Amino acid sequence: MSQPSFETLLYAVEDGVATITLNRPDKLNAFTARMMKELIEVFDVTDADDAVKVVIVTGAGRAFCAGADLSSGGATFDRTSPQALEREEGKVGDVYRDGGGRVTLRIYDSLKPVIAAVNGPAVGVGATMQLAMDIRLAAEDAKFGFVFARRGITPEACSSWFLPRLVGMQTALEWCYTGRVFPATEAKESGFVRSLHAPDDLLPAARALAREIADNTAPVSVALTRQLLWRMAGADHPMEAHKADSRAIQSRGASGDAKEGVTSFLEKRAPAYPNRVSTDLPDIWPEWEPRQFR
Repeated sequence: MSQPSFETLLYAVEDGVATITLNRPDKLNAFTARMMKELIEVFDVTDADDAVKVVIVTGAGRAFCAGADLSSGGATFDRTSPQALEREEGKVGDVYRDGGGRVTLRIYDSLKPVIAAVNGPAVGVGATMQLAMDIRLAAEDAKFGFVFARRGITPEACSSWFLPRLVGMQTALEWCYTGRVFPATEAKESGFVRSLHAPDDLLPAARALAREIADNTAPVSVALTRQLLWRMAGADHPMEAHKADSRAIQSRGASGDAKEGVTSFLEKRAPAYPNRVSTDLPDIWPEWEPRQFR
């Protein structure tokens, strides 16, 4: 596929790994309506490209994302102000859909694993956009903050659903009540971050993890696994998982990928999985209805 170009992002694919770089370094990669739209678009690109097996998201310069662009001053979060016109396409009835939520919902639906390489400050939406990503690695000097109450607003980007599932209700409430900015060590201790790295080692570590996935696993199996774990996070009974598991195992067990996975293991060689996410992803969710904003 030809590589797309964006105003607020850099995008590159190498050996099955796509790297998305938030690219407003002079503004600490502050989040704008344009960045929102481009993040949604770039995950459409990664889903459609079978050459992409894993996605890494990082930031240009010294920040991951410093939160919403505050250049509009006190009107930044006012949906009746002129800048809200950029978000008009997300308006449903008299409600403007939260831009961060539109991004996290798109990442939640990703068919490829998503690794965050948090290279610096990640505050506000810079922290919450990571919640639908699968694994977070951070530089030792990175900082995080769910600062919404200190700006007179509330948590967004579906973080009231994601954050307690990642770190527990008590930690989620403390972080959101206080709005304080905290160090990467605290993020790791809470389980929010998987590992800490020297700044120069961060991207190599993220790429090594991506390679472990890309080189050894069947992309269709990984796509289904991602759906199973994320969708079942909100299931009301394990029977829902059993129904989906059963359909997945039945479909995958008869696939060329399963034959190759077993054969390559027995022959002690690297696998060459034949199935593709774009054409061979089975529907194991006959009762699943896409959720609508109403």
